[in-house]
Amino acid sequence: MTTNTQLNPLPLLSPSRAVSQNYPTVVRRTALTDTPLTSTPNSPRGLQPSDGYSVAPFLELPRRATTLDVPGLTKSRVSPDGTIAARDIGSKLVIVMVGLPARGKSYITKKLARYMNWLQHETKIFNVGNTRRQSKHHVGPARHPLPDSPVLEASLGPKSPPPVELDTSHPANFFAPDNPQTAALRESWALQTLDELLDWVLHGNGSIGILDATNSTVKRRRMVLNRVKDRSNGGLKVLFLESVCDDKDLLEQNIRLKLSGPDYKGQNPDIALADFRLRVKNYEKTYETIGDEEEKTEGFQYVKMINVGRKVVAYNTQGFLAGQAVFFLLNFNLAERQIWITRHGESEDNILGKLGGDASLSAKGVKYARALVRFMDYQRTEFRRRQLERFSLQSTVSQISSQPTTPKGEPVEPHFCVWTSMLKRSIETAKWFDEDTYDIKQMRMLNELGSGICDGMTYEEIRQKFPKEYEARVHDKIGYRYPGVGGESYLDVINRLRPVIVEVERMQDHVLLIGHRVVARVLLAYFMNLGRQAIGDLDVPLNTLWVLEPKPYGVYWAVYQYDENKDWFYKIENSNSSLTTPTNSTPPPETVTSAPSSSVASPEAALLLDTKDASPPPTANMPPPPLPSRSRSMTVTAPSPLSIESHPVENDAGVDIVISSL
Repeated sequence: MTTNTQLNPLPLLSPSRAVSQNYPTVVRRTALTDTPLTSTPNSPRGLQPSDGYSVAPFLELPRRATTLDVPGLTKSRVSPDGTIAARDIGSKLVIVMVGLPARGKSYITKKLARYMNWLQHETKIFNVGNTRRQSKHHVGPARHPLPDSPVLEASLGPKSPPPVELDTSHPANFFAPDNPQTAALRESWALQTLDELLDWVLHGNGSIGILDATNSTVKRRRMVLNRVKDRSNGGLKVLFLESVCDDKDLLEQNIRLKLSGPDYKGQNPDIALADFRLRVKNYEKTYETIGDEEEKTEGFQYVKMINVGRKVVAYNTQGFLAGQAVFFLLNFNLAERQIWITRHGESEDNILGKLGGDASLSAKGVKYARALVRFMDYQRTEFRRRQLERFSLQSTVSQISSQPTTPKGEPVEPHFCVWTSMLKRSIETAKWFDEDTYDIKQMRMLNELGSGICDGMTYEEIRQKFPKEYEARVHDKIGYRYPGVGGESYLDVINRLRPVIVEVERMQDHVLLIGHRVVARVLLAYFMNLGRQAIGDLDVPLNTLWVLEPKPYGVYWAVYQYDENKDWFYKIENSNSSLTTPTNSTPPPETVTSAPSSSVASPEAALLLDTKDASPPPTANMPPPPLPSRSRSMTVTAPSPLSIESHPVENDAGVDIVISSL
């Protein structure tokens, strides 16, 4: 099959031969920016007569620089908003996953995609398993494992695999690694998925495409690398990311998570488990780890993660995006902990509706701050109780969490950090925490979005005094930057919060972040996998507390609201976003039991617990009775707008969004 791989041909030049519909030559890119269509081709070698165009033989292009592009922080003629321009193919990136099944590849890809998307680098996952499941042959590892196999002959294309007769009476022969017919079918799925990825990166809005598959042989990886080079004329960079796991506990946990995936949905767990173990063994027969031989390939770059980040090896990483990806991969773990996010208590400026400023807390704000300390003390104690209960049931500490143990073999209790901004209202909200129990730190990165010349004004005053600025902000809430000294945009806040996110991912401790409206929105957008426009629409009112818990399959979250009359926090009904297990809503024992249990701020109502955790023992200092049925509830559900493809069990949670005009 003859195709034209030139991406951006010169205007007014007519092709001298037909171009395959599978690889469109000219695509008018509008995307996230108004980046103008380049008048010169991407390829550093320039247009050639063999490309099918009538081109002067002396036309050659210099190789373009592949420096950093950061939305909101960089600007150029071809990229006024900082996104990677259509012609700067060399600045984009293809990440190719490598590894046996159940080695955490999907977990790693989703965390990496979530982080890069949050930084506004358009990232999308392309999963070969999804392509297989959608194929007309309807075969797969539900009963028949599909390992990588010898590469298809070069003459065979991805769009036209040889006909295959599915002989279900001889499954072992059909799925044998050396079966040439089924090898061709598997190659076609891999190449089809890769071409979809390349279409999105080369002709669409994509900056980073992630190919999620085993790619477990040297030949398969060579085929992928050659395909990318051919489609991009050598312009695109490829980063191979191999996940290796030799930890038996972690591997067993990953295998059991796979059983709830689409390949085994509705099957007997014992049969599914036995089948998946066989599938892994079949892959192991042909598996080849990345090694010295592949390092000799010109431009070959890779990262090898061992036991989901306990050890990371990087080789020859090139480019800004690859560097950002590797840096993030060095900084996350599977530790069991809680992340709490709240705004400061009510301030004097909140009462007046003013932006910015550095006002102190109001009387109501002080009351909120004192209650927050008591609630965190309670939650911390309950978390430790459940942790020790699970330990007593398991008899040994699972090493999956990577957390240290005590001399008795028990898991060490996580420390509890409290981070505030450097503004009075945030610092005062943490004033009553005991510094012998909580590690308190002030961070300028957590300061509210700077409002420049509008600081200290109300939105109505801005509309009257600066009507054009007011309209500009309404038109582009995320990209708008307040004018004047210290003025910022949401994109500025995202970039200054990057070290905070990385540190939260790295640490194994509980943390409470006491911030501000925009800061809380941006932090929640990361953990909840929100798209760009949803960031500004997420309502984060005062007196509201969010809890998030990283899980191997995503991020669990719940929301609590402070009730001033009861002087306590209560879980907002329907705020719980359970991914795989029904939430246990059993409240702790109380002196008052007539009220409904669904609203009480029970730790069991806020966590995904084992079924054996359903009945906690009597505990002193129980919270007050629950709120009446009129308590506030969030019920408007919206899916994550980000383009991250994975099966439902592994998706990050959907979010409850209340639209805010502020």
